[in-house]
Amino acid sequence: MDEQKIEALWTHLHWLTVLAEQGSYTAAATRLGVSKAAMSQRIAELERAAGVPLITRTTRSVRFTETGRRLVDDTRGQYEHIAASFTSVREMAGVARGLICVTAPMAFAQQQLVHRMQGFLHAHPEVRVQLDASDHLSSIATEGFDLAIRHSAQTLETHVAWELCDTHSVIVATALI
Repeated sequence: MDEQKIEALWTHLHWLTVLAEQGSYTAAATRLGVSKAAMSQRIAELERAAGVPLITRTTRSVRFTETGRRLVDDTRGQYEHIAASFTSVREMAGVARGLICVTAPMAFAQQQLVHRMQGFLHAHPEVRVQLDASDHLSSIATEGFDLAIRHSAQTLETHVAWELCDTHSVIVATALI
């Protein structure tokens, strides 16, 4: 059997491990949210693909053949690992974490960002911020920044932008007399 056909049976293998765990077609079908007929059909397809019986069925019980038990034992740990990995990823979804590299104009960073960062970092303790306060226009794409703050009324079509606050420039001069 080629690799693509085996991959098509991965859900069937999972259903087999659930059947072993639950002990009956009805309980396994309920756990998976499918009909008992669908459960039975998937296991029959898996047996046809394997070329050997995996389960001995009676009207009152489900017994695994030696081959079926071995297949369940060999695959159960992998599905448990996948489930644990997915749970770990879901737990990360609600928590901001990691390093954010930000570039911002010097004056804006001094006047607006620096004093607000403490509150942000306190609210998100797993986030670290690397701030490049510079009047040099850094490129997000080529210089590795996640976020760039700019004084601008226009946005490039290739960027996603939103207004943070209004700022006003004042031009001043001094003369030596």
